[in-house]
Amino acid sequence: MLAELTRLYDAYVDEYRDGEGDLPPMMKLKRIHTAFVVKNAEAIADGEGFDAVTREAALAAALLHDTGRYEQLKLYNTFRDSDSVDHAVFSHDIVKEKGWLDQVVPDARARDAVLKAVLYHNRRDIPDGLDALTEACSHTVRDADKLDIFRVLEDQVEHTDWRHDSRAFWSLRTDAAPNPAVVASIEKGEPVDYQEIKSLADFVLIQVGWMVSGLRYATSRRICRERGHLEFRRRFLHELTDDPSIDRLCDMALAL
Repeated sequence: MLAELTRLYDAYVDEYRDGEGDLPPMMKLKRIHTAFVVKNAEAIADGEGFDAVTREAALAAALLHDTGRYEQLKLYNTFRDSDSVDHAVFSHDIVKEKGWLDQVVPDARARDAVLKAVLYHNRRDIPDGLDALTEACSHTVRDADKLDIFRVLEDQVEHTDWRHDSRAFWSLRTDAAPNPAVVASIEKGEPVDYQEIKSLADFVLIQVGWMVSGLRYATSRRICRERGHLEFRRRFLHELTDDPSIDRLCDMALAL
């Protein structure tokens, strides 16, 4: 199932290639991201012992979660939802319109779970009262997405001139201290309101906040530790600001 769904997905992505067969750099970044999210979802599904139906649905949702990013960038030249469209809603609508799931997923319950997981993957919280399959798919995609967002940030920091071109970081200021509202939300273990993100330090601290309270599965938390994501963020944040909240919040995540 996943192989055929991937074929359909890649045929769609190919529509955004230029005459030389290349994707624009930011779209290429998203296709690579998607592949890593699928790999993370596989690791979570295996680590948590998902049954075959749940595993397949979770991997399908991981593959499709950012489908709308290509059209978002084409239309608005940004990945920042507040300046364009809600990319999860956009992705859900495109996947539904294309009918890929109807073609390759025979189980209506699984199709519904995948669509909802795509729709919910960027929300502060998923709705209460979901069935077990939809809940597992949603949490898997959210965790797998976060784990690769950690990788993407590290890759951008290490391999791009981010001080002069910070489009991958929403073109945020790189020389400002964290917003106290962001710090307070993380300290309370609450999701951060993205409207409060004012600087690159806020952007990075949100990821520290995920390590405090945003990863659902023990497998996800283990992977995060093994990859050294917290240590990287502590070092990078100290390049951006000397605000004392950095070590306080990183220590909170380290203790978990």
